[in-house]
This record gives sequence, structure tokens and C-alpha cells, in this order.
Amino acid sequence: MPSSLRWLRVGASLVLGMLASFSVAYAQGPKPTPRARNFTREAHLMGSHFTFTAVSADDSLAWRALRAAIRETQRIDRLCSYWDSTSQITQINRAAGLHPVVVDQEVYDLIGRTLKLSALSGSAFDITFAGGEKIYKFDRQEHAALPDSAVVRASVRRINYRNIVLNPAAHSVMLKEKGMRLNLAGILQGYGVRRAQTLMQQLDIRGGLINGSGDISCWGRQGDGSLWRIAIGDPAYPQSVSSWLTVTDVAVVTAGNYEQYFTVQGHYYGHIIDPHTGYPATGLRSVTIICPDVELADGLDEVVFVKGPEQGLAFINQLKGVDCTLITNDGRTLTSKGMTVHYYSNQRPQAVSPSQP
Repeated sequence: MPSSLRWLRVGASLVLGMLASFSVAYAQGPKPTPRARNFTREAHLMGSHFTFTAVSADDSLAWRALRAAIRETQRIDRLCSYWDSTSQITQINRAAGLHPVVVDQEVYDLIGRTLKLSALSGSAFDITFAGGEKIYKFDRQEHAALPDSAVVRASVRRINYRNIVLNPAAHSVMLKEKGMRLNLAGILQGYGVRRAQTLMQQLDIRGGLINGSGDISCWGRQGDGSLWRIAIGDPAYPQSVSSWLTVTDVAVVTAGNYEQYFTVQGHYYGHIIDPHTGYPATGLRSVTIICPDVELADGLDEVVFVKGPEQGLAFINQLKGVDCTLITNDGRTLTSKGMTVHYYSNQRPQAVSPSQP
């Protein structure tokens, strides 16, 4: 057979095959664009339950981002944990009253930010609280009495953020007195959430939510295009919801003082200690802070607990871009001047006018 005829037949077959493929593709139409949806992973981190949600149309990207966020949170915990014998915080505590400890820039900067919050809040927030003596048992039981006042005063003798010495040239941290201890628990989960969110955004996750046991930060929108709906629990009825917010690109941090507590003659005492007095902070069951920075919100909820309802809200009302809602021991709901939430009950929240704390 002439070679030209063979090429003609092969060419004809190739053309027919291409036409057939084109016909099938034309009949099926273009492939639909994958829709974004929510991908979620849970993990036990920093002694708490974390939930990570990524919104993406790319399954592989979403799972990769979630794994990276969990690893980042684990890294921060190892670096700054009070309980990890190898952490840099533990190294600082072991050297208290002896010598400074050189730390990573990240740890140095985080401690520096806590000192600014301590100064701003009048030392209502103080990471040296770990140096206080453990004189209370928050066992949800009725106790005969509070500890003796002299014992209480002595328990907070070593609590003083001003005795943390930072050396910017050496990136070192020193505790002036023996027996002092740092514990970043009041802000570490918020920092971990913030770092995990930053990492997910760098991986091109345009929407997501991270919940570190009540320390929540969200951005973008959900897979169906809706905003994020965040519930605020009701301390009087565990597992129930008192109100909710519909938000995006913001942090919502809720702290409760109703899981670790004891009572004396019917009076309720929660686990957050006032570093000035050594006594448990009283007056509040729940504090919710709303602001752009989840790390800051994590620290501010403790500040409000220590200051109490009126002074706490007065303090929040002085801060730009920060709002707050509270539930008091007697069941009242109070809000800062710019706060807007949705309530399940018919109770009308009370806005406390700004005043000097």
C-alpha cells in the first residue's frame, strides 16, 4: 500500500477521534466550578478543645491549611507552656532571682505585650500570678470560710509584673525575686489562635474560624456566603445560649467564671484571682469581649473580671474598637456603649455609661 494512502487513513482516523472527543465535550459542557465549603478539624491543644474551620473550594488546600494551623498551635504551646519542662517560660521560672534567660524574639515580644496590658489595666492583668500561693480549692463545693486574711495577703506577695526585667539588646527576660513565676495562660490561647489564623490566611484561605475553647477569631464568610454566627452561653443554664452575634473579621472571646468555683455561706467565688488582694474576683459570671485582635481580647476578659461589672465596662468604654457584654452574679446582662447582640430572652440589656474606673 502506498505510504501516502496509509498516512491518509491514519490522518482520517485521528480527525474522526478528535471530532468524537470534541462532540462529547461539547455535549457535556464545561466542568462546573467547585463550590467553596466549610472544612473542620478538632484537636486538644494547650489543655483545651480547639476547632479549626477553613472555607475553600479546594479540598487539598483546606486540609493542608488545617494541619498547618494545628502544628503552629502545638509549636506555640511547646514554646510558652507553663507545664512543659522544656519551654522557654519554664526556663525563665527556674532562673527566677538568679539570672536572665535569653529567649526567642517571639517570646520576648509576647511578654512585652502582656506588660503593656498590665500597665494599661492598672495591673488587673499580671502574668506573674503563678507566683501566688495556691490557697483555694475550686471544687464547686460549699466551704466553711475564706482563708485567713493574713494568709491571703501573703499569697500574692510575689505577684508584681514590674519585677519582670526585659533586656532588648540581649532579648533576655529575668524575674527579680526567687519564687516568682510566669504563666501566660491568660493570653496564650488567644495568641495561638491569632498565629494559626495568620498562617491559614497566608495559605490563601479566604474565610475561616478558629475556636480555642471560647477564644474565637473569624474572617471572610462561610461556604454558603453567610457571616459567622457565634453563640454566648448562659451561665445559669449550662449548655444553653443566652445571646448570639453575626460577625466577620473580628475576635469574640468569652470567659466564664462558673466552672471552677466554690461557695461560702451561699456566696459564689470563681477561679480568677484579683492580683491586688489575693481574693477571687467577684460580681461576674461571664465576660465576652469583641475586638479585632483575639490575643488582646483574651487578656481583656480577665481585666474585666478583676475590675468587676461597673469599673470593667468603664475601662472597656475607654478603648477604641473594643466592646463587651457581661452577665453578673445576680443575672443581669450589661453591655458597653457600642455593643450589639441578639438575645434569646426578653431581658433588656443595660448599657453602662462611661465613667472613670
